[in-house]
Amino acid sequence: MENNINKDMKMKIVCVVVAVAVLVFGYWYSNKQYKQGYKAAVADIKAQQVDASNKATKAAVDQANPFKVGNPLEGVQANPFEKAKKTLNPFD
Repeated sequence: MENNINKDMKMKIVCVVVAVAVLVFGYWYSNKQYKQGYKAAVADIKAQQVDASNKATKAAVDQANPFKVGNPLEGVQANPFEKAKKTLNPFD
């Protein structure tokens, strides 16, 4: 009978030790994952802030420049003066 009590006591102690070990490991692992996720979130937020700053700077520069004009010949494939050249110099 005393042998059964000792076995039960040993089994309870082993269960408590295993439970404590699992809790400690779980705490350590979750803390590690939290720190890793936190660092990734901070890096992502900084990248978003830099991107927003660059966009705001570009918008402010574009708005402040009243002389900014698009290229009127953008997308033109042929020389618009070719016809005038042929009219003025038929021997060429």
